Amino acid sequence: MKLWILRHGEAEPRANSDAERRLTSHGREQALHSAARLLGQPLQAILVSPYVRAQQTAALVQETLDFAQPLRTVAWLTPESSVREAIAELEQLGFEHVLLVSHQPLVGALVGMLEHGHLQQPAAMSTASLAELEGDWPLPGLMSLKALSHPG
Repeated sequence: MKLWILRHGEAEPRANSDAERRLTSHGREQALHSAARLLGQPLQAILVSPYVRAQQTAALVQETLDFAQPLRTVAWLTPESSVREAIAELEQLGFEHVLLVSHQPLVGALVGMLEHGHLQQPAAMSTASLAELEGDWPLPGLMSLKALSHPG
């Protein structure tokens, strides 16, 4: 299994609610930079947080890759979602090649949990950072971090 975890691009500092914060122009550029790293990858699905900035980031990735499948919005990819719940949901879906588009602190904790098997070593994920993990199954401590890239 290959799993890519992408943090949304830079977002405006304020909106009516955290969920409504939109990407800045710099955030759009960051998202496009990270999307380019996914060119040629055999993605089966793009799973995305319902928050606006994640939706915008995922849409830019979808467009860049000319990915024909619709984005799959899931409630378990919000900033404060449970890492264990996200892993359990991912395991049930059974995809071999999937991209998750979400937020801190979830993305860093998720990468750390899948790589190390605990929450004490979250990955440093700045805006539009992209982690690539590989393993037989999305279980804590059983995936290897193959790459962690940050937009320039």
